[in-house]
Amino acid sequence: MTDGRVLISTHNLSKAGALRDGFKKAGYETDLVTTNESLQDSEAVLLVLTSATVDETKFLLMQAQEELRVPVFAISEAETVSPAQASQFDEVFKRSASVVDVVLLGGRIIDRQRLRELTGIIGETDAILQMLERVVQIAPVTSTVLVTGESGTGKELVARGIHALSPRRHKPFIAVNVVALSETLLESELFGHEKGAFTGAIDARKGLFELSEGGTIFLDEIGDMPLATQTKLLRVLEQREFHRVGGERAIKVDVRIIAATNQDLRQLVSIGDFRRDLFFRLNVLNIELPPLRERQEDVPLLVESFVRDVSAYQDQEFPGISTEAMQILSKYSWPGNIRELKNLVESMVVLAPGRVIRPEDIPAEVRQGQGISLLPISVVKEKSDREPRALRPELEFVFRTLVELRVDMDDLRRDFELYQSGGEIQLDNAAVVGHVSAGTDGTEEIKAPSYKPESRFDTPTLSESHSVIEEPGLVVFRLGMTIEDMEQQAIGAALREVGGNRRKAAELLGIGERTLYRKIAKYGVHA
Repeated sequence: MTDGRVLISTHNLSKAGALRDGFKKAGYETDLVTTNESLQDSEAVLLVLTSATVDETKFLLMQAQEELRVPVFAISEAETVSPAQASQFDEVFKRSASVVDVVLLGGRIIDRQRLRELTGIIGETDAILQMLERVVQIAPVTSTVLVTGESGTGKELVARGIHALSPRRHKPFIAVNVVALSETLLESELFGHEKGAFTGAIDARKGLFELSEGGTIFLDEIGDMPLATQTKLLRVLEQREFHRVGGERAIKVDVRIIAATNQDLRQLVSIGDFRRDLFFRLNVLNIELPPLRERQEDVPLLVESFVRDVSAYQDQEFPGISTEAMQILSKYSWPGNIRELKNLVESMVVLAPGRVIRPEDIPAEVRQGQGISLLPISVVKEKSDREPRALRPELEFVFRTLVELRVDMDDLRRDFELYQSGGEIQLDNAAVVGHVSAGTDGTEEIKAPSYKPESRFDTPTLSESHSVIEEPGLVVFRLGMTIEDMEQQAIGAALREVGGNRRKAAELLGIGERTLYRKIAKYGVHA
């Protein structure tokens, strides 16, 4: 069985002959076509033009792009490629390009096109093209693959595409949703069981690993796999063997494993919910699927495809979607990704048959951009059978900072109450006395000399007059000031006293050095 037919133009006969031999060697059928020939080949997968002159190739180019819908390569007659040539063809090669390069890139383009047809993956953005290219590169080998991405991005489609392009494509492809099975049932489903292994096991049964021998097994939502089952899966990856439940004989197996998850496995490893060694064994080759909100240019293409499919399935005509409605769909964040978009298109086709969809026909949450979760985050689920875990370092830092801030505010509130009552405050062996007097403008003032820690510096005495004496080390409270205003004055006075030494100022104020740095930045205090 060949991999399709490559059509090669006869503009340059010597080049056409070399290309024909190269593609034949790679396993493709080839046909030479003349410059004015009508193309009606349903098995064609690529057209290679041995000339890049737009006028000479116009007839063949139009047929390939509009009727056959196959990619078109061209060979330039010079060592430079003009912008007009580059925009007309899928790929333009310089005159000196080797046949090997043309065949190699042609094979990748053909595989990518076949991948689209087999899986239904749609998109022209760089993220999707790079993902398709990676699948084409990964498919021929036998290494384990980990597919990551949010729910609804098409992870199973990618897994099926890898299998379809691999040498195992004629063997079974079995998909398993890990989260849909209980721990005991999952182990039995994957590895099988012997007769009498548990209540109800009236006969021996093969598991999915045995049934997928020579093929591919797809483990979806691998992050939810129980730790006991993870251990057995690790043995399959390392030893290529396993034991049935209740069995004593090791069973050899040749299966390619593709795993998928919408969780952050590294985070699960850090909290002990996923085996570190299993993670590294699974993450040999990785494919990350972009969420739909990061490739919004693909939304019109997806909508068009879904409308075609749903209309054919429901046997209903659907005139289309207005420009304004399509703009709304393109700007929406799609927290449910492609699955959400497909469901919405199906509902519009069914509920609005025979008329164009307008903005008012779109659900309010989509029009207003209010999805279920516009900022998806991974949530670590607590398990009741586990001991309480210590806080992660970043959460512990936030917690400590909040506690520190609460202590600081309580101290300041207590000091302020003492100021109001004219009492004495003790802070790191420093006495602070508050006095209430009438201000020069008739308002009440509270004057408090700064603390005096064991003659470390001399504090001027208060003036007996009603005017405020602006002297170093003097902190003055006026009605209307906040605690933060007082705190700012105290920090400034302490910094001035110790010549700007923040460590000494922190000791003087009786707070942590880190807390002092934060408050200096907050108030913009300068020594």
